[in-house]
Amino acid sequence: MKPTRAAPLAIAAFLGSVSVLPAYAVPPVATPSPGYEARLQEQRAASTRLDRPVAPVTKPPRRTKRVPAN
Repeated sequence: MKPTRAAPLAIAAFLGSVSVLPAYAVPPVATPSPGYEARLQEQRAASTRLDRPVAPVTKPPRRTKRVPAN
């Protein structure tokens, strides 16, 4: 009687039988939601606008009337 060999063999047999069982997964959504798709596209468009470098806005210099010197 060698109990040290029986335990690993039993564990290996159990894990082998568990790995054969089918996995139960939720199927993907067949039809995408139009509202979700629209929000996703809007979000992607907004993120690409933010990624572009923006030039600083500068005001043109004020024009002042020159008074002729007397």
